[in-house]
Amino acid sequence: MSNTKKIALMSTLVLLLAVTAVFNFVLAGTRTTANVGADSGQSVNFFTSHRAERNSTRSEEFVQLDGIIAAYAADTQEYADAVAEKQKMVSIMEEELELETMIRSLGFSDAVVLIGADSQNVNIFINSSELTAETALKIFAIFEDEKEMREGNIAIMPIYAES
Repeated sequence: MSNTKKIALMSTLVLLLAVTAVFNFVLAGTRTTANVGADSGQSVNFFTSHRAERNSTRSEEFVQLDGIIAAYAADTQEYADAVAEKQKMVSIMEEELELETMIRSLGFSDAVVLIGADSQNVNIFINSSELTAETALKIFAIFEDEKEMREGNIAIMPIYAES
């Protein structure tokens, strides 16, 4: 592929990313304004807004990786790296969803799990006004039994958000 074609392709991808960001900003602002009026003052809570932001960021990352995958031949290192990164992201997303479901099964109305892509750190946000020792032990048990993760890499933070 010639340098001119590569530059044109990358310029197009950057432009598409910018357009996506603008649409995301405009639609997110429109949706928030419309929902506040429709829900009689009920605001979007931390968990809902965090998931939307996380999904938006990951969608942009997938677009970039798809652009790299499309731009390079299957036998190149760039192609292999992009495919591996995309598979890693999908694996992390599936694991986060599974862990969030397990934590909600403990009786929490909502939970968000963030797994570090380049580290073994895990951040957990639970919808609770406080974190008791019993609750922390139950959550640690999920991570130890199901995911074989050590306690030292897990941070649990209670955030109370009305449902």
